[in-house]
Amino acid sequence: MSDTLPEPDCVPGALHPRDTKHLIGQDAAEASFLEAYNTGRLHHGWLMIGPRGTGKATLAYRIARFLLSQPMDDGGMFGAPQKPTSLETDPKHPVARRIAAGADPSLFVLRRGGAGSTESDQKKNLEAGKFAKDIRVDDVRKLNGFFNFSSAEGGRRVVIVDAADEMNVQAANALLKRLEEPPENATLLLISHQPSRLLPTIRSRCRELRLSPLGDSDMTNALSQALPDTDLDQRVLTALTSGSVGEAIRMTNHSGPAIYAELVGLFATMPRMDRARALRLADAAAQRGAEDKLDMLVDLIALILARLARAGTLGITPTPEATKGEGNMIARLSPSPHHARRWAQAAQDVDAKLRHGRAVNLDPAALILDTLRHISQAAT
Repeated sequence: MSDTLPEPDCVPGALHPRDTKHLIGQDAAEASFLEAYNTGRLHHGWLMIGPRGTGKATLAYRIARFLLSQPMDDGGMFGAPQKPTSLETDPKHPVARRIAAGADPSLFVLRRGGAGSTESDQKKNLEAGKFAKDIRVDDVRKLNGFFNFSSAEGGRRVVIVDAADEMNVQAANALLKRLEEPPENATLLLISHQPSRLLPTIRSRCRELRLSPLGDSDMTNALSQALPDTDLDQRVLTALTSGSVGEAIRMTNHSGPAIYAELVGLFATMPRMDRARALRLADAAAQRGAEDKLDMLVDLIALILARLARAGTLGITPTPEATKGEGNMIARLSPSPHHARRWAQAAQDVDAKLRHGRAVNLDPAALILDTLRHISQAAT
């Protein structure tokens, strides 16, 4: 794949999933797929479910390399080949080399294209890193050419859909037809962060592979692989991201730990909220060109409310702290299940407020300030 073209399925600052050397902490999902392969129960459609950033795309590429490098015959006069014990593929294998270069004719990656209504605009925007908001039906129709061309070559074909949640209705219906009548020797790997958004008929025609958030030790190893040069405290990243390496990378790229520290400091002043501090936080996230930081702030507001609700329900403060002073702030604002219920309700109200405000393009600074004012009232 070109080193200069941005890609919609790659987190900025991270290796693309096809280039990630090791999949950490998902042995159960790997074993489930390998068992299906070895017992002759390889389904044509697989739905990879789990939180964003837990390795679903990395696993999809591991499976693609594995399937396309396995012999198709049953061994003939020499007997059946030995059953594989791992999905690992030698990086020097021709299939692995071609996939790394984005040039294997038996693999098709279905993902968002460039923004725009014409082919010319889409190509120009794709090169500029301006991607469409969803996977469109024209993107799915490209599978027709892929299957028609690759069928002449024989052998297996693999399709990776990253992410299936991003298909619009027309695209989803077009893909459903492929799942209902799959081409011979084809395997479709659908990546889904929010499977509830998929058509029930798509889910029913796929076998699920569920990936879990990483535990502390696996998260440490995964962060060492993904962010070898970061000087951020890995315990903080783990606390803020609930076992998602992809989210940890996004946090690092967009100053997530620093923004969360500011939020904790602001919440510590509630219910008499420090208005000047709230204004600075809202203005910083609402600057032109700071859309990513605004998204991060919105996500972190949801996170801090969830941590408040959880602490009050369980009667314990989070360990370790995600930032200095968080434990004392949470212990004061959510000391009981009664307070926890109040924070849980506040989280629902805030989510609705932010969704509506952003949908109708309210001024971001005013929206954030009004949201923080609403949260402060919940702290009384």
